Amino acid sequence: MNSKLHIALLCININISSAHLRLFYVIIFFTILHSNSQTPGGYDLWLGYPKIEESIVRSEYVKTTNSIFFLTNSDILQTARNELIRGIDAMLERVSDVRDSPNLLNTMWVVKKNDLNQEIQSTLKADFERIGKEGFIVKSVFLDGKGILLISANEDVGILYGVFKLLQLMKMHKSLDGINIVETPKIELRMLNHWDNLDRTVERGYAGFSLWNWQKLPIYIDQRYKDYARANASIGINATVLTNVNANNLVLNSDYLEKAAALADVFRPYGIKVYLTARFSAPIEIGGLNTADPLDKDVIEWWNNKVKEVYKFIPDFGGFLVKANSEGQPGPQNYGRTHVDGANMMASALKPFGGLVIWRAFVYSETDTTDRAKQAYTEFVPYDGNFLDNVLVQVKNGPIDFQPREPFHPMFGAMPNTSLVMEFQITQEYLGFSSHLVFLPKLYEEVLDAETFRKGKNTTVTKVIDGSLFNKKISGMAGVANIGTDMNWTGHPFAQANWYGYGRLAWDPYLSSEIIAEEWLRLTYSNNPEFVKLVKSIMIASREAVVNYMTPMGLHHLMDTGHHYGPGPWVSDLSRPEWNPTYYHNADKNGIGFDRTPSGSNATAQYAPEIAKIFNDPETCPEEYLLWFHHLPWDYKLKNGGILWDAIALKYQKGVDQVEEMISIWKQAKTYISDDQYNEVRMLLEIQIQEARWWRNACLLYFQTFSGKELPPGVERPEESLEHYKSLKFPYAPGN
Repeated sequence: MNSKLHIALLCININISSAHLRLFYVIIFFTILHSNSQTPGGYDLWLGYPKIEESIVRSEYVKTTNSIFFLTNSDILQTARNELIRGIDAMLERVSDVRDSPNLLNTMWVVKKNDLNQEIQSTLKADFERIGKEGFIVKSVFLDGKGILLISANEDVGILYGVFKLLQLMKMHKSLDGINIVETPKIELRMLNHWDNLDRTVERGYAGFSLWNWQKLPIYIDQRYKDYARANASIGINATVLTNVNANNLVLNSDYLEKAAALADVFRPYGIKVYLTARFSAPIEIGGLNTADPLDKDVIEWWNNKVKEVYKFIPDFGGFLVKANSEGQPGPQNYGRTHVDGANMMASALKPFGGLVIWRAFVYSETDTTDRAKQAYTEFVPYDGNFLDNVLVQVKNGPIDFQPREPFHPMFGAMPNTSLVMEFQITQEYLGFSSHLVFLPKLYEEVLDAETFRKGKNTTVTKVIDGSLFNKKISGMAGVANIGTDMNWTGHPFAQANWYGYGRLAWDPYLSSEIIAEEWLRLTYSNNPEFVKLVKSIMIASREAVVNYMTPMGLHHLMDTGHHYGPGPWVSDLSRPEWNPTYYHNADKNGIGFDRTPSGSNATAQYAPEIAKIFNDPETCPEEYLLWFHHLPWDYKLKNGGILWDAIALKYQKGVDQVEEMISIWKQAKTYISDDQYNEVRMLLEIQIQEARWWRNACLLYFQTFSGKELPPGVERPEESLEHYKSLKFPYAPGN
């Protein structure tokens, strides 16, 4: 137990007067909040502010922040000021001298551009032009011959982001001498999508229940709402969708709008806008109409009135996220209309208020017998340029569904006249839930760096979504949140890194996953270089390990039914073909894989010709996508001379070996962290290695029934039978 927390508990037994006891509690509580270690259970994420012990670093920071001029005249600026004081005072163990007016003793200024004197404004003119509305400047400047540390911005929220940047640098023990940082986000809309239901369950959530206690809102404001907003602001996330894309109409009723407005009031001082999911059939279900046809005048009027009502409750409401005509959700196609008709109808209602419609492109129909990977492209690309300018089409990173590895979605680059939002999944629906250590920024980076060849070379997915490739006005990135009521927010301590890493890439999609991993480790655990080196190696290898022990060489969607927990490559009896793993791997005595070349579904034709040519030929197709695009014989010869069956088996074994190596490295890291921190991850890694072996054994035993081949040397023999693995049932797997 934390020693300071232990003291607080022991005080119960002290026989002193109630007044003195209350004072004692206050002192101890303050001490706990400012302790040098993380809050027990990892609640403070990457935002704890431990005391800086290194004397050289400490003396520099004391000198730099000795006297602070911080002008506040808004809620956001007050939030920034509170954070600055909180961080500096905790790290330097002092009470800061912060004033609303400048004096000769100031060593730091935190002020917006318009509150600076003309000399500094003129000197930094180019920087202010560069940073736009949300960027910031952290720079050493001279005023009247005296050096000061300046944090400045054009708008309030830029000051907030600049403060977090400075505190993160201090926490990582970076020198502030001659600092010159000028940053602006490269993505405009940086959003979390919560798949939270009004009953507080979370679809595909593995970290407890929903944060939003709708029953107690709007009166009761949980401290956790503020801490959530603070964490998001620290990494530049500026928007949140409160509710599941499988939408519930109740959230659009006035009593729930009042509750959502209370959350918006909490988030506003942190620069975060609230969005809601809108069920397309709402005019029928809560509006009393007999249709939801987007071209019907009564439907149009209903949505216009509903939008006006929303903005009365939430004046800075961001807009609607819509899932339509997918997986049974209603949409415009129910009435013979198009996605354009539906999206533009809602966008017209929102446009006078500056609101956005974010229309998800995750669509596939039970009546469409073509390759599921092709359906979104087929339904959306023909309508490029027809959407209103406040419509953003939100596209998953790959053409199926958040698999451990997918090729990038062919829609990226194929709609030059439409603003596309990248949709990543932060919650680990298909990557071991919150039991497995998987550093997802490696996955995100792989997709963002992919070449689309839509305008020649160096036209990456990143350049599509940041708007630079096609000069789009609105850019966006969305992440399906992995946040819940667990003490550490995300279930697995290292799943915090996926929330953090998503935010960093939404701010700057050109960042490397290695840089993000090192930042997160230093901010969350330790600045010790040996610790960082060791554990960063685990993080960087972790995603590839999961691909290997779950779905190597382009295999995909092998997960069990409904809950997606564990392997189920044998599942073939579901009502829709594309829900069955057998639909995707097509294993038979002749081979394995999904033929998406011109001889098969011809999904490769949806990519640029340069990409399609590479994917169409198994000799040039990257091995990691081989079975995504090709159905090949079990004895197909690979470039290394081995056969396909052996390669698949060895990949599964390699994934298990990689997890064992992760466990070995984590043991070496034990000396650098607390026993609680070490043991929590150790136990989770024990689950991961068991489940990695389960995946390997179940899949290889099943595929072996088709290949008829022995496992190659180096692959461990399963101890259980295939029937044993088929018999396993998990009716209460979380997140379903």
